Amino acid sequence: MKKILALTLSTFASVAIMTTTQAETLSFDRDTPGALPAGWRSGVTGRGSPKWAVEADASAPSKTNVLKQSGSGTFPWCVRPDVSLADGYVEVRFKPLSGREDQAGGVVWRWKDGDNYYVARANALENNVSLYYTEKGRRNTIKYVDAPVPGMMWHTLRVDFSGKKIRVTLDGKTYIESEDSHIAGPGAVGVWTKADSVTLFDDFGYGAAAR
Repeated sequence: MKKILALTLSTFASVAIMTTTQAETLSFDRDTPGALPAGWRSGVTGRGSPKWAVEADASAPSKTNVLKQSGSGTFPWCVRPDVSLADGYVEVRFKPLSGREDQAGGVVWRWKDGDNYYVARANALENNVSLYYTEKGRRNTIKYVDAPVPGMMWHTLRVDFSGKKIRVTLDGKTYIESEDSHIAGPGAVGVWTKADSVTLFDDFGYGAAAR
């Protein structure tokens, strides 16, 4: 009886370990205003001078800080290089403030370097959600979908990814479900903008898929 009980407990423990996800949400509230968040790295795919920095913002969903991109570049990005996920999710709350060419907020995953990664973004000027893969510095479209993205408002963008499967959700509604295999294996996660977009980010979350 004791052996059976021990075996049963061991089995439950194994299942618990297999279904546990590694998840974290970052609010930037412990980071120093005027600098990058601790452990993050910023840059640009293409050319430009992006400016990423933590700032205090009264509208932040989780008070008091946000991560702001206020420079410009082809495709500015800011990532957590110490994170390595092959399958899982990444999400963020973002607020598009301004931009004549673009007003975009996005997330990246399976980021290998500044020229190779996946990105999903929502655009307040175009009112759409789109999914891309960036390979050798070139952004390639997988899918576009019309969606309401009012400017000067906070939105939640989330991507779930496993193998070839990718699901993109904006404000709780799924807009894109697709398959793609261009960028495989583990990579970093982060946030992304385009051109002259001035965008705020808060409550950045990510996690590994359950096994």
